[in-house]
Amino acid sequence: MVMFSDFDEIENNYARLEAELSRPEILKDGKLFRETARRRSELGKVVAVWRKLKKIQDDLAGARSMLADENPEMRAMAQTELEALTEDEARVGEELKILLLPKDPNDDRNTVVEIRAGTGGDEAALFAADLFRMYARYAETRGWKTEVLSASPTDGGGFKEIIVLIEGDRVYSQLKYESGVHRVQRVPATETQGRIHTSAVTVAVLPEAEEVEVDIRPEDIKVDVYRSSGPGGQSVNTTDSAVRVTHLPTGLVVTCQDEKSQIKNKAKALRVLRARLMDQMAAEQQEKISEERRDQVGSGDRSERIRTYNYPQGRMTDHRVGLTLYRLAEIMDGDLAETLQTIGAYFQARQLAAARKNG
Repeated sequence: MVMFSDFDEIENNYARLEAELSRPEILKDGKLFRETARRRSELGKVVAVWRKLKKIQDDLAGARSMLADENPEMRAMAQTELEALTEDEARVGEELKILLLPKDPNDDRNTVVEIRAGTGGDEAALFAADLFRMYARYAETRGWKTEVLSASPTDGGGFKEIIVLIEGDRVYSQLKYESGVHRVQRVPATETQGRIHTSAVTVAVLPEAEEVEVDIRPEDIKVDVYRSSGPGGQSVNTTDSAVRVTHLPTGLVVTCQDEKSQIKNKAKALRVLRARLMDQMAAEQQEKISEERRDQVGSGDRSERIRTYNYPQGRMTDHRVGLTLYRLAEIMDGDLAETLQTIGAYFQARQLAAARKNG
C-alpha cells in the first residue's frame, strides 16, 4: 500500500492558499496574485491525486473484507475488484510520486534559445533558419511570444546565428531538453548530383535571468558600438547602432544589431548576457556535485548529438529516447508536442528511478 506521511500539511497549505486567493486585497498585487494562484494550482494537482489514492485504498480495504464472505459469488466479485483496485493503486501511486519529484526552479521562466550553424556551411545556416521557424511555429501554437534578440543572416536566407527570447507559460519546462547538436541529412538545393549532405546546428536553451539575480557591474563590461551590416557585409544603418558587449571577468561576448536604436541593442545584448552568465553559474555548480548525481540528471552537454532530421526518409529520430517519427514535414512546421512530451517523460522517469535508488 502506498502511504505518505506529510499530506496533512500539503492539504493545509492548499486550504491556506485557497483562503489567500479569496481575499480582495490580493487582487491589488498582480504579481503576488499570479504567484499564489500558480502555487495553488500545483498543490491542487497533488491534492487531487492524493485524494484519489485515498479513495482507492479505502475501496481496497472494503474489497479485502469481502473476501471472508460466506457467499462464493461475493468472494469472486471481491477478488476481481481487488485485482483491478490493486492496479489502480499502483498507477495512481506512480502518478503521485511523479508530482512529488523536486521541481526545476527554472521551469516557469521565459527562455533564451540560441541557434548556431555548425558543420555544413550554407546548408547548416539554412537548417538553423528551419529550426528557428520550427520553434517559432510551436511557440505560436502555445500562445507564447517570440522576440528576436540577435541575428546574423547569410546571403542564402539562413542564419549563422539567431538568438530568440520566448515568453509564456512554463516555456523552459518544455524546451530545456532541446539543447544539443541537431543533425540534418538532405539534398541541398545547389546539389546537382542528388547527393545527401549531413550538416549540424547547435541549440542552446537558457532560462532568462532577472536583473536582480545576475548583477552585471558597469565596470565589468566593455561596450563597443559600430555600424550594423547585413548579409554579405553591406551596410544597413548609417549610424553606429550595433552593440558588442564583452563581460571582462568571463570573456563572454554578445553582439546585437537588430534594432536601429543603440540603447535597445544594448538592452537586448544584456538580456542574453545575463542568461549566459546564469547558465554558466549553473554549470559550475553542477560540476561540484557528485559523479553519481551527475549521472542521474544527465550531463546536459550541448556537444552531444541529440536528434537527426532525415529529409529523404521524412524521418525525425531523437537518439536519447529512441523516438522515431515519420512525419518530418509536420514537425518542422511546429508540431513538436509528441516529441517534447516523450522526451519530458523520459527524463522524468530517470529522475523517479534515481529517487527510488536513493531511498
